[in-house]
Amino acid sequence: MESLTSGTLAGTGSFRCEECGYVINLAAADELPACPGCGGSRFARASLFAAGRFQRKTADAPSLDEREALIGAARDIIDGPGEYLAWQDTDDVRVVPLDREWTRVGRSLAADVRFDDPTVSRRHALIVRQADGVRILDDRSLNGVFVNGERVEWRVLGDGDEIVVGRYRLHFLEGAAESSRTATAQLGSTG
Repeated sequence: MESLTSGTLAGTGSFRCEECGYVINLAAADELPACPGCGGSRFARASLFAAGRFQRKTADAPSLDEREALIGAARDIIDGPGEYLAWQDTDDVRVVPLDREWTRVGRSLAADVRFDDPTVSRRHALIVRQADGVRILDDRSLNGVFVNGERVEWRVLGDGDEIVVGRYRLHFLEGAAESSRTATAQLGSTG
């Protein structure tokens, strides 16, 4: 595919930075800008149908040990029953309770879980708590929502599921009541 490096592009469409993958949308007479993600200047026409478009790169995925350490640290922070989101924030593990029916994830100032990052859409995802389970919905994001490596429009979440929003890896966790944890531990030791 031919790279575009300067000038005015004829027609509308989406163009992907060849350096970092950031996608920009242009109208008919828009001038090609520098990439907002990395400052690069090489773009190619973005296509929904390109090979690998909806696949996550595994090179940036944490190891199984790193993932288990993060989930273990998050479970140590959780102090009661309920549903939670956990993620690595620099050197800290952040845990947010999902205590409302709707939780907005995105870059917007109105988001309940906010990531100030260009890979995250303003309205990226919604997490919905209902009597029959917790679901995640893609809120028309540009880069998509991935659950356990698969791009989804919506998905019922289970304990330990990994959710990728932009460059952030969140983990859905269910906190058990202390009395049920004790009962489970006692059942396991008597059998």
